[in-house]
Amino acid sequence: MTNIKDLIKVQKNFFYSGSTLPLKARKQHLKTLKRALIEMEDEFLQALHQDFQKPEFESFISETGYLIKDIDHMLSYLPDWVGRKRVSGSLLSFPSKSYIYHEPYGVCLIISPWNYPLQLAIAPAIGALAAGNTVVIKPSELAPATSAALKNLAHKYFTPEVLAVVEGAVPETQELLEQPVDYLFFTGSPQVGKIMMKAAAEQLLPLTLELGGKSPCIVDKTANLKIAAKRLAQGKFFNCGQTCIAPDYVLIDKSIQDQFVDELKKHIHTFYGDDPKKSDSYARVINHKHWQRLVGYLKDGHIEIGGEFSEAEKYIAPTVMTNVTKDSPVMQDEIFGPILPIIAYSDESEIVPFIRQYSKPLALYHFTTNKKLRESILKNVSFGGGVVNDTLEHLINPELPFGGVGVSGIGAYHGEYSFKTFSHEKSVLQKSSWFDLPLKYPPYDGKLKLLRNLFKIS
Repeated sequence: MTNIKDLIKVQKNFFYSGSTLPLKARKQHLKTLKRALIEMEDEFLQALHQDFQKPEFESFISETGYLIKDIDHMLSYLPDWVGRKRVSGSLLSFPSKSYIYHEPYGVCLIISPWNYPLQLAIAPAIGALAAGNTVVIKPSELAPATSAALKNLAHKYFTPEVLAVVEGAVPETQELLEQPVDYLFFTGSPQVGKIMMKAAAEQLLPLTLELGGKSPCIVDKTANLKIAAKRLAQGKFFNCGQTCIAPDYVLIDKSIQDQFVDELKKHIHTFYGDDPKKSDSYARVINHKHWQRLVGYLKDGHIEIGGEFSEAEKYIAPTVMTNVTKDSPVMQDEIFGPILPIIAYSDESEIVPFIRQYSKPLALYHFTTNKKLRESILKNVSFGGGVVNDTLEHLINPELPFGGVGVSGIGAYHGEYSFKTFSHEKSVLQKSSWFDLPLKYPPYDGKLKLLRNLFKIS
């Protein structure tokens, strides 16, 4: 089915038939999706390598394996989340019972990005299907092989009434945004997020925006520098730095900067060898447009590590830069690539004001053993989520909500938070007829004092 208007109509009708509501149907959709990911794993691994030479290990841990684990978690806990939830009542509505029903929205439109083209298309879909919705996925045209594989998954394993994939570029996205869908879930840049929010506003459409920003990494003088450098290098250069929660820049105590750079150099060499271009553990930049933007940043400071590049291969070596200031072009926007600027501070009091110069980031990382400083930064810096003494790993725990704040995003998902994101919490008060409180009815003469006593207002 290629007609977008007809597709949305078919999904609406299917949703209104009630076929997605039973727990059995929801679990079956999730099990089908899991089976599809297992049976098509080789196809997806090849597609991801074709799109930007993503290593198989990284593809498994952040795409196929990650999603299968996510489905298993959802299947385990979904029966506990689906039923109505009893909540306490009010004396003023006695005798009554109060409940919250988790109601699916209907047709959910998921617009996914190119950097994790499988995970960020399917992870929201897991929550949407678990909540009893139908799903339309619009994958990124910048990862065409993975987009085609997603289309193949939908065609082979699902009917279009339940889950469909619409390929294309801006025209198809615009047409989808004009349709009367019931929920919009977008992952991408803040710039495009504004466009999505404007489109949603035209229909007063509920939405989640998973965006990005300049996520800081703080290394203070109490940190274990060997571990910090190892974990930071892994988190920064995973997926060639094309991760929305990648450490964007490092703030480091001036007294340990040189030692830290030496440690980074050792670990980057251990990870990728003498020539990272020959490493099968290192991905490539997605396309020439992004490659040109990133290469332009290389003149912004002193290159301590890396700096080599090849346009033909869309390759940029893992690069570490110093002598960078807040006014350098590399510090104006999210880098989204394998370039790591290091900025030194002389006093810990400089850390929070520096970070606050930028919009609220999606992530924050702090390598430290200083509990007082750690708690001060966690208290005084607003960010979506973060890790102390590592990077990226808050993404793994389904018990933690994943999302941004302000410019870095609106809403959150993963685990139960995914189920709740794609569910409207419908409040219902069920009143009994065996007793009717006369206090609330006119005439009100003489009743105000009693009411004040009930409210405990003197």
